Formats: sequence, structure tokens, C-alpha cells
Amino acid sequence: MLTLTDVYDIAVIGAGVFGSWIAYRFAQSGQRVALLDGYGAANPRSTSGCRSRIIRMAYGDHEVYTRFSCQSLPMWKQLGEDLFIRTGVLWLSRADNERFQASRATLRRLGIPFEDYDAREIGKRYPQMSAPPDAVAILEPESGALMARECVLAVVDRAQRLAVDLLPDAVRRVSADALTTASGRRVQAGTFVFACGPWLPCLFPELLAGVIRPTRQELFFFGPPPSIMLRPPCLPIWIDDTDPRIPYGFPDLGGDGVKVAFHREGPAFNPDHGDR
Repeated sequence: MLTLTDVYDIAVIGAGVFGSWIAYRFAQSGQRVALLDGYGAANPRSTSGCRSRIIRMAYGDHEVYTRFSCQSLPMWKQLGEDLFIRTGVLWLSRADNERFQASRATLRRLGIPFEDYDAREIGKRYPQMSAPPDAVAILEPESGALMARECVLAVVDRAQRLAVDLLPDAVRRVSADALTTASGRRVQAGTFVFACGPWLPCLFPELLAGVIRPTRQELFFFGPPPSIMLRPPCLPIWIDDTDPRIPYGFPDLGGDGVKVAFHREGPAFNPDHGDR
């Protein structure tokens, strides 16, 4: 049987948010690039495949994440006006929370605008919320929601315009200078970049099975009665650090309903065979 071999400078495995940007940037530098994903770009199984994601600047004392967000937001905006919704991001906490105070210090040091609120001011500005009496909050007025799936597809589209080959094919075997896909295609490249998130321990079990442990997080969408009070700009994205479960939520974005989830690890999850 004849095996088809494609030769590239760079082969990127995983067409999610990281893989798509990596492929796009390499293509901009003049490299010949292949972008592979067994389920397709921005597919529902991927980490980047959901409708919306928060983009915020407050990350405690992890200033590198704050800088990442500051640098990436203008890049997303350049790709399309509809990819970002400026809802504002409201982080509720308590005054003695070290992560909260470290975030305020980082935002102030980097010149990122934010507003301070106490519980009374939270209730006055957002009457649809009921904050604990000792709550404080910071609002990032310039932050908000990225339309995750549309964002990834926009990057992949830009990459394909630069002649990146998008191959909807899963990787089955990896060697030093080539990989073989589920369809039997052989892809040879000078450099391989594996940006496949929860599939990494599946591809490299001996190396990563005990290091990367994908878990299941459930998202809940509520269909409230029609109300402008549950849509931006009346309701921002919110993160409630006064609750140990750290619930967070989105306003109703385009009729999807109010989205609520918890910032916590769930049970172990297999991205191919886990119960969705």
C-alpha cells in the first residue's frame, strides 16, 4: 500500500486556541505549516470549543498571566469586532484575601484600570446581585468575554490564508522525524509542536500520564425570563471568591442564557471516551 508523505517545516498537532495561534505565527514567519486535529478546529470536545471564555487581568501575584492577557486582548480584537464582548469582570472577595489584594497591587503597578467597591456599592450598582455584607470587589471595566469557538475559527481562517494546511486527521504514531495519522498519512516535519491539551497524556503516556490529569468541569446554562438586567452591560461577568467553591458566571450573551460554573477540579476525564 502506498503511504502518502507530506513534508513541512512545522507540524502543529491540535487546532485549539494554542495550536491555531502557533500555526498562524509560524506561517507569518514564512514557514510551511501543517495544522492537524482529529476532530477539526474548535471542535466541541476541545478546551477551546465552548461558546464563551473569560478574559481578565487579575491573577493575584502571577503577573506573567496579567501581562499575557494584556498582550492578547488587542490581538483578539484585531481579528474581528464580534469576537470580544466588553461585559466588565467583577471579582468579589473579602478585604483580607491575599490573592485579591495581590491582584489590586499588580493591576495598579501595570496601570490597568479597575474600580473598587464595597458591599453597599455592589448592591447599588448591581441590584440583581446579593453580596455578603463584608464583601469587597474590583471591577475590570475593559475585560469581558471572548467568543471562544469563533475566536479559534478566526485564527485558523487567517492561518489558512497564509497557506497553512488544516488536516482533519488524528495522530496515531509518533517517531523522531515523522508521525502517522489515522488515515495512514505520513507527516514529516523539521519541528513538531504538540498543542493538544487533554490529549497529551494519551499521546505520551509514559512521559505525561502522571503529570497532566484532565478533569471534568460542568457548566450550567439557565434560561431566565427576558430582562436587560441579566445582559451586558447591566450584568458583568462575575467571580465570587467569598464562596470556597468559587462560582463564576456570565450574563446572557446573545440569548444563550446565564452561564454558571465553579472553579474547581472535577473527576478524572478521558477526552475521547468520557461521558459528556
